[in-house]
Amino acid sequence: MSLNAESTAFRSALEVIRAVEPRVADAIGAELADQRESLKLIASENYASPATLLAMGNWFSDKYAEGTVGRRFYAGCQNVDTVEALAAEHARELFGAAHAYVQPHSGIDANLVAFWAVLADRVESPALKKAQVRQVNELTEADWFALRRELGNQRMLGMSLDAGGHLTHGFRPNISGKMFDQRSYGTDPATGLIDYDKVAEAAREFKPLILVAGYSAYPRKVNFRIMREIADEVGATFMVDMAHFAGLVAGKVFTGDFDPVPHAHIVTTTTHKSLRGPRGGMVLCGPELADQVDRGCPMVLGGPLPHVMAAKAVALAEARRPEFADYAQRIVANAQALAEGLLRRGAKLVTGGTDNHLVLIDVSGYGLTGRQAEQALLDSGIVTNRNAVPQDPNGAWYTSGIRIGTPALTTRGLGTAEMDATAELIHAVLTQTTAGANADGTPSKAKYVLDAALADKVSKQASELLATFPLYPAVNLA
Repeated sequence: MSLNAESTAFRSALEVIRAVEPRVADAIGAELADQRESLKLIASENYASPATLLAMGNWFSDKYAEGTVGRRFYAGCQNVDTVEALAAEHARELFGAAHAYVQPHSGIDANLVAFWAVLADRVESPALKKAQVRQVNELTEADWFALRRELGNQRMLGMSLDAGGHLTHGFRPNISGKMFDQRSYGTDPATGLIDYDKVAEAAREFKPLILVAGYSAYPRKVNFRIMREIADEVGATFMVDMAHFAGLVAGKVFTGDFDPVPHAHIVTTTTHKSLRGPRGGMVLCGPELADQVDRGCPMVLGGPLPHVMAAKAVALAEARRPEFADYAQRIVANAQALAEGLLRRGAKLVTGGTDNHLVLIDVSGYGLTGRQAEQALLDSGIVTNRNAVPQDPNGAWYTSGIRIGTPALTTRGLGTAEMDATAELIHAVLTQTTAGANADGTPSKAKYVLDAALADKVSKQASELLATFPLYPAVNLA
């Protein structure tokens, strides 16, 4: 039997790996099997194409390439220049951005590049001017002291974690919370929606250097035109982190006031999630911040990953095809069908539904914490992640919510009918799971009780649902 190119490529790769460390080859194969058998509903995960995956496993991994295209600190980077320039070109064309920086290794790295670019652009000091030159070793201890004082205590205003914001938007566990004096805006307690008047009030009072929009668990659109008007009123730089919904921007689901690129001074994103590329980050900006952004390495980043930039170029080229826009539309249609299916079955959803790719279930109505619900669903073949809800009484570890999303299942080809069936499976598990108790009889926020037969039944139903929509059908490892 002759094999197609994808099967040949992945089989050959595993054979080569197995000759050195068979346990790694086994784990890779097991991961594919696990993903094929489970309902992947983690909103931040997806399935990259075989071409994107294969672009990461090559000789570009061996190359150091500090600097930018045509301006490297290492010789022999002409081929790296080619793939980095291609990735940036595709990003600019896809999003309509003046400048694209494709080196960040992750969304956190992209945000750090953006923060430092804004600081360097907005804060003037002799120490900072020195820090911007390549010869950092010229800085004296007095220069560093002045630099720390000048850059310290700058202010950032971003969405609160329990309202759906992200850790990297100025919160203490992340370096951004140590760089900035941070304040949060939340959502309306009654609706769960952003109250733009309240955001404006907070901005006028706090006067941030950076106003951040973007989210990891907010199931609605954001009006970026209004947010830019707020930023302009207080003289703030407007930054948007579109890591979660970049695919919806690329696919022209979010346009006009809901497309961040025309309105923000600087935009960051990951390249996986709804964009369906390799794990990595990216920064988009106008010409006024381009020079500062391009200093991301070595200011913030370590050496660029040329093999990942090659994969970004492939994925961004795929996203420019007409079929990607259809895919992005189906992501939202599926999320809305999933939300409607859950609502019909009595689930409580934050904001009562969704405009984007994700749905946030408040599982307190089932008498569960997010951690209990997450594990019970995982036992049943449904992969989700726990997430805080607004004013969450259980905090960020145990939580009261489950965040689910449709990018991955949409990639597999599931449609709105399958989303209703998925809602039924989720409902069946959550209604049959009860909170457990600790050894001393006190209520537990982690332990739970779920009949093993029910979990097995749902897991089999999930597998049957997925059987019609094979994952990586062109890849046969058997």
